[in-house]
Amino acid sequence: MSTGQRITDNLHGISGILVTPFDRDDRLDMARLRPIVDRAVGAGIHILVANGNTGEFYALTTAEAEAYVAGAAELLDGRAPLLAGVGRSIGDAVALAKASVRAGAEGLMIHQPPDPFVSPRGIVDYVSRIRDVSNGLPMMLYLRNDTIGTANIAALCQIEGVAGVKWATPNPLKLAEAMKACPEHIVWVGGLAEVWAPAFYAVGARGFTSGLINVWPQRSMEIHTALEAGDYATARALIAEMETFEDVRAQEMNGTNVTGVKTALQMTGLDCGPTRPPSAWPLTATQSNALDGFLRTHGLLQAKAS
Repeated sequence: MSTGQRITDNLHGISGILVTPFDRDDRLDMARLRPIVDRAVGAGIHILVANGNTGEFYALTTAEAEAYVAGAAELLDGRAPLLAGVGRSIGDAVALAKASVRAGAEGLMIHQPPDPFVSPRGIVDYVSRIRDVSNGLPMMLYLRNDTIGTANIAALCQIEGVAGVKWATPNPLKLAEAMKACPEHIVWVGGLAEVWAPAFYAVGARGFTSGLINVWPQRSMEIHTALEAGDYATARALIAEMETFEDVRAQEMNGTNVTGVKTALQMTGLDCGPTRPPSAWPLTATQSNALDGFLRTHGLLQAKAS
């Protein structure tokens, strides 16, 4: 199997976005990530992602992001394909793409540029520059803003090497429109995690991204299995049981998204350190109590001694 083929084959599955572990001095501490990677692999998560947004990509320096993808590849040791996020300035993105290739990543996820003066044709140039140093690895576009329009999304998907799109906007109808306009080989992946996966599956997307895999990868796999079988009722029921967890993560303008995941890890004995600003840290007492109750309800946390 050629380099990158496993990514292409597995895009229909779950792309698990790993957290970034920090020690008490706010330095990368990759050893803390090992049990999380081992658990995700053991549960059958199809792809693991380094330098995604659940990994606080924009809170890392480029040097830290390079060290992280190398460390993640070492921990994973080929047991599942590694998808590496790249982005920020074109210089940083190119440097990180090269570092990801050296680390042994099997694909690149290209973050949508957040520059206030970004142009649609400029994004085409951006992706093309990254493609030129990608060593032929397949690329997944991370689309968080679909206002660039269907024609420009189609232009991006025409770039050689683009294999998939992580659709992270809550617009299933625009997703359906983009799918119709783009090449048939493009894999459309639900980029808003488990909650939105049924809606995206309904219009033809396959697979989804997940931060839940850091805490409860078995539940993510159960949801994926149900969706692949077309059992939307079971998928919705499984997702409904996660309402408290997802509610905590969505608060404060989504600023507790990673905070909720890292707090849950702390509560279950897999401390990966705090989040960095501008994410919220720590959770409020109300948020923390809700998360504690969720973990106990689902047997993810041992009951308190009487």
